[in-house]
Amino acid sequence: MTAAELIRYRLYNQQVTNQSFVRPGDMVTYLGAVQAQDYNAAKWALGLRLAKATDSGIEQAFNKGEIIRTHILRPTWHFVAPADLRWMLQLTAPRIKILSKYQHSRLELDDKLFLKSNKIIAKALQAKGPLLRNDLIEALGKAKIPIGEQRFIHIMMRAELDGIVCSGPRVGKQFTYALLDERVPPSVAISRQESLAKLALKYFCSHGPASVTDFGWWSGLTMADAKEGLALVKNELVQVSCEGKIYWMSKDVASLPAPAFAIYLLPAYDEYLISYAGRNAMIDEKHFRTVATSNGIFNPVLIVRGRVAGLWKRSISRNIMDIEVNTFAPLPASSMGKLRKAIHRYEQFIGMSTALSVKN
Repeated sequence: MTAAELIRYRLYNQQVTNQSFVRPGDMVTYLGAVQAQDYNAAKWALGLRLAKATDSGIEQAFNKGEIIRTHILRPTWHFVAPADLRWMLQLTAPRIKILSKYQHSRLELDDKLFLKSNKIIAKALQAKGPLLRNDLIEALGKAKIPIGEQRFIHIMMRAELDGIVCSGPRVGKQFTYALLDERVPPSVAISRQESLAKLALKYFCSHGPASVTDFGWWSGLTMADAKEGLALVKNELVQVSCEGKIYWMSKDVASLPAPAFAIYLLPAYDEYLISYAGRNAMIDEKHFRTVATSNGIFNPVLIVRGRVAGLWKRSISRNIMDIEVNTFAPLPASSMGKLRKAIHRYEQFIGMSTALSVKN
């Protein structure tokens, strides 16, 4: 397999060039999890992959609980389907807790304090339903639990990992927390091996071709666990090689048709880039620090023929959206129609008209 074929399969399997789903919950179920610390970017990550999606439609699905936002991989916020949340959390939470120990020690947070904070949070939510961040800060403050220096963030993350809370419906533009048991239906527990196999199959089918190292990075699991997960589902996958490296993908994907030349506006932290440990197939090394900063911030990118060709950003003023595109090299005049088509798709998603500026 050539590098060009590898990125074509990734775009196809990630539903960028092959929109097979209509409902946001179905898209999240298929991908397994979608990184979502930038909420608006994560909504567009889904919208880009769904047929006729709108920002308001995905917002509605989120508020109804058809998709949940919680800490579940690596750790950072992800969208996850309610039916997958419990088994996935059971698999990944122990690893995230280990990775968080240093920060907890630095902030003087321990299991005794988390046990107390979990009880206070649960009691507050049982009494008054989904609550805003400030409501929970007040409840914790009354119990003399310190919440400064990022302690509140870690206290709430621990409540998520312990299966106490998850995202609730938004109040305006503000997020709420809700009791997990009231937001996510109970499900039959499955074994750790079944969970490993299920997560691995979701990843390689939706993100393949991918390596076992890519799976370990995306899931946040140890390499031993990543290898075990792959081993459990190898019979359902096909192995391919590209430039001397081994990758795995679904057996069910037929030979792809010749690619249509298209341009895409990908959001910050999009799965197309962030879900792989190795990204050289999609980004020239000289541009990597422009796309992803040293402190882990991934910028919105322009994709041309499957590769990162520049950055883009939006600004909104008086119901007019300005989109500025900064390309690494000048786009040929023949590509401007493709770029405008990509922007028009984003306009339809947001529901606003756009003024465009392109800088080389």
